[in-house]
Amino acid sequence: MKLKQVISRLNIPEASIEDLQERRYWLQCERAYTWQPIYKTDGNLMAIEVLTVVTHPSDPTQRIAPDRYFAEVAVRQRLDVVEEQVRMLAEKHDFFMQHNILASVNVDGPTLLAMRQHESLIALINRLPWLRFELVEHVRLPDEASFATICEVGPLWLDDFGTGMANFSALSEVRYDYIKVARDLFIMLRQTPEGRNLFTQLLQLMNRYCQGVIVEGVETLEEWRDVQASPAAAAQGYFLSRPVPFEHLDSVILSL
Repeated sequence: MKLKQVISRLNIPEASIEDLQERRYWLQCERAYTWQPIYKTDGNLMAIEVLTVVTHPSDPTQRIAPDRYFAEVAVRQRLDVVEEQVRMLAEKHDFFMQHNILASVNVDGPTLLAMRQHESLIALINRLPWLRFELVEHVRLPDEASFATICEVGPLWLDDFGTGMANFSALSEVRYDYIKVARDLFIMLRQTPEGRNLFTQLLQLMNRYCQGVIVEGVETLEEWRDVQASPAAAAQGYFLSRPVPFEHLDSVILSL
């Protein structure tokens, strides 16, 4: 019996029908994973970031924005994604240890809190000293929680500083390992000499709150040179490398 027929027999209101259909759509989405390298300003590989590619069987050639997908699915599904990525990375444990590079996985606050209750996942994470989690800063934690309570998963990175709800109050809640500056802020500040000076001062200030700053979205040689001349520790972006299918991880360029 088709879904519409079942819904009709159960006399479910039309608004609820639309909710059920939309929920079913997001649950049917399929995921694949790519990675993008993060290079230190001296050209040596520092880390790779795992990225999620989302599609729907109704149009497998059309990619769905990961942010939209994660906003629509429940924490339980988001936790499944994190576990998939961690277990996938764990299979490359020797690779990360051999080359002394890190791997980062994006996670929002509620999902990070839920991870603390997943004992087998936490046990696996504790065996992966090169694994880092990038906290998506524009997602607020529940009122009863604080960032200081979720550091059992190891050093945290702060993602996309300079967009959404970005401000220095986020930096006072926890000592982040690395902070990633969003491309929008980087591009805005480099448009004028005053902005370039402010960018340098901003990074110098941010370095007081973390081990180093990573600039995102570097797309030209000139932008890469600007990052190299700044107080930033590293960068990532299309100029350095576009996202690569995960199965090609072994072919990553270790030094530019």
